Amino acid sequence: MIVVSNTTPLIGLATIQRFDLLKQLFGEIHIAEAVYAEAVVRGHEEGGAKREVSTATWIKSIRVQDRLAVDVLLDEMDLGEAETIVLAREIGADWVLMDEKRGRRKLAELELKKVGTLGILLKAKRTGLLSTIRSDIEQLRQRGFSISQDVIDAVLRQANEIPL
Repeated sequence: MIVVSNTTPLIGLATIQRFDLLKQLFGEIHIAEAVYAEAVVRGHEEGGAKREVSTATWIKSIRVQDRLAVDVLLDEMDLGEAETIVLAREIGADWVLMDEKRGRRKLAELELKKVGTLGILLKAKRTGLLSTIRSDIEQLRQRGFSISQDVIDAVLRQANEIPL
């Protein structure tokens, strides 16, 4: 399975000490150079994604080839999202890990499968890696992740946990 990740799921899962779920669920993960730069070079959360991404041997940073496609997408989204989408197309990704609405809309237009941070937690619960996800979702919110209550409620219903 080929998986490409944007920055936010990496940061989110590292922030709540669930970064290991990525390797357990997906094995190898590919990231664009802009995502590496966002998470590691310009990353500010010591001990979080900066350390995790830079030391994970199962995360492969790849240079995007089609710079014109990236430039076109920059009218709609930031560099990390644009490079993630172009990289996913270039390497034939089965899944793209992304939370940002603009990026997710573009992935849907391109018919690329996507999953966000909460979807990753839900998948981890469904596969038995986690017994509950409520506290992880609460931690994400406490650490500044913008998640609507409707989305939280829907995910908790899917996880068979009572909504917050």
